Amino acid sequence: MSLEALNERVKKELSYLAFGGPDWVRLLKSPEGHVYDVVIVGGGQSGLGIAFSLLCRRVSNILVIDENPEGLEGPWVTYARMMTLRTPKDLTPIDCGVPSLTCRSWWEAQFGPESWESLDKIPRGEWMNYLRWYRKVLHLPVLNEVKLKLIEPVRKGLHRLHLAGAGAPSDVILARKVVLATGIQGGGEWHVPPMIAEKLTHHLYAHTSEAINFEKLKGKKVAVLGGGASAFDNANFALSEGVDEVHVFVRRKHLQRVNPIRQMEPSGMIEHFHALPDADKYAVMAHFFKLNQPPTNDTFGRASSWPGFHLHLGAPWLDVEPANHGAAVTTPQGKFAFDFLIIATGLLTDPALRPELKLVESHIARWSDRYKAPKEVQSPVLDAHPYLSPGFAFQSRDEAGKDLLHGLFAYNYSAMISCGLSAAALSGMKYSMPKITSEVTDQLFLDDREKNLDDFFNYDEPEFVGTWPKKAKV
Repeated sequence: MSLEALNERVKKELSYLAFGGPDWVRLLKSPEGHVYDVVIVGGGQSGLGIAFSLLCRRVSNILVIDENPEGLEGPWVTYARMMTLRTPKDLTPIDCGVPSLTCRSWWEAQFGPESWESLDKIPRGEWMNYLRWYRKVLHLPVLNEVKLKLIEPVRKGLHRLHLAGAGAPSDVILARKVVLATGIQGGGEWHVPPMIAEKLTHHLYAHTSEAINFEKLKGKKVAVLGGGASAFDNANFALSEGVDEVHVFVRRKHLQRVNPIRQMEPSGMIEHFHALPDADKYAVMAHFFKLNQPPTNDTFGRASSWPGFHLHLGAPWLDVEPANHGAAVTTPQGKFAFDFLIIATGLLTDPALRPELKLVESHIARWSDRYKAPKEVQSPVLDAHPYLSPGFAFQSRDEAGKDLLHGLFAYNYSAMISCGLSAAALSGMKYSMPKITSEVTDQLFLDDREKNLDDFFNYDEPEFVGTWPKKAKV
């Protein structure tokens, strides 16, 4: 099957599902201009999938905005440096049950069924190509180069979104519901330990989320801080780009071997995590954070096969300082000199770190507001996460914030403690997208509850037109 034939199959399957039926949501009017029923912030895989899921529910007055140029949404062709996705190839996260929209269908249309069968994991760049196709074939309403600066509540159920960027249709747009489908960093910010940020100028280091000029690092000696998958992705990428030596420093004495996601995928944990009581949710995620994810075997194998690869276990960084046009790193194993440092220390999550939430973040309930964890598992990192509904809606820590937060949703990594990995991993999106779109559309319906009920009780359009007795034929 060709890609053109697949596009036709998509249209046919959607027609079988009566896709594109009339909207049921009442249009909200404002003297300021058009009001979108839903604005989705983020045009990566999450934002695209939520947009399609809403369209399937006959909610089409929507808009997706993304701050990046078209085709560069998400991490896949920007800062992600793994060769392939880390997840199994047969996951179906954003097809919403339509077989022709799966990555497998797209792959086989171009490369054939045999190619799919022989494929181990999906190459990172090809996954991005699949997302580009998905957006195009579904005609999703995405505006690129549009950055959300601030969410300003107008009243319950109406928000003024302040925008910037070359693609912004105006400085301000209005929305009833706002979904922050902003990925890994969307619930906080990337984390660089203060010891590094305060002692070194930025030209000596970069976080893995940043653009790195590897051309300038050819023949150089580079250190990577961190023992997770991203650390080894960056080590392998740097060596493949001509870096002479890469030293990976891990504070653990042994590399993590167990990946808890592999247990969560087939066990029902991901799709049913939302049903657990808070104590269990907290304990599960505390255990998950303690283990974290190891590098994939193929990534570790590629990185460690380079002659210039060095691994230092039980080697936390105790100090860093500028030295000889580079940086010196002190560990329990001694002091090392490097030309450049790559920081693979993940991120911090807290709504207070998000500028777009500046007007409402003080009202957002955190886990520390709703649950006091036992000392053996209590973590300030977990406590700072927002306490969300099972449908990813922000909850208020006070009465004053209830109306302000109504209609705001966090479908990003900040949802992990409340909703598990369902918004944080490809393996969970299949189960979480129905939850968030259900809550969004439930809110839209209930916001107009009285009018919707009035319409029902006052409905009197005859359907049955039969008569009795039958009229005699003349």
